Amino acid sequence: MTRSKITDIERTNSADKVDQILQGAMQEFLVHGYAGTSMDKVASAAGVSKATVYSYFQDKKSLFESLIQQIAEQKCQAVFGSLPSEGDPYMLLRQLMVNGLDRMMQDDEHRAFMRVLIGESGRFPELAQAWVQYVMKPSLPILCKFLEHPDLKISDPEATAQVIVGSLVHFMMTQEMLHGKDIFPMDGDRIINALFDLICKNREESA
Repeated sequence: MTRSKITDIERTNSADKVDQILQGAMQEFLVHGYAGTSMDKVASAAGVSKATVYSYFQDKKSLFESLIQQIAEQKCQAVFGSLPSEGDPYMLLRQLMVNGLDRMMQDDEHRAFMRVLIGESGRFPELAQAWVQYVMKPSLPILCKFLEHPDLKISDPEATAQVIVGSLVHFMMTQEMLHGKDIFPMDGDRIINALFDLICKNREESA
């Protein structure tokens, strides 16, 4: 029993230490970019030794990828975690889109990280691929599951999932990351309503 308790404490401390390092890494990546960040800077920002950082992460690439995985888990929980397991499929789908857009529009850190990721993708394409691997690839099948509901009558759920995600990401990027809201502002509800109407139209046409 004592050994079990110690192990639980050790696991908690280890998880806390990893989170501490990831917070420091996020801070450095947002300020200096991927190329300009070193493990020394991460250690300093996290308030730990360089040896401690290396005890959890093999190199800067694995640290960056772990940060992406953490973001992926947080995004997935924020978008899908609060949805009821049953209910009207159209209302559930609408809530999914609202959750996804709200998360993108309200999370300043996420948008700043995306700027770093896009800016570094030319020199480090594997970083952008890690985002697709850990964020996009797992989330799209979950969305597809909702779109496969027979009541929705969607002929190509996989392509429709791409359309939904692409529309929401494009709206976020043009309005926030590219500062388009100062040129042609648009309310996010209009995007949600338009996507929802398109899906409803598809249902009516296939009925």
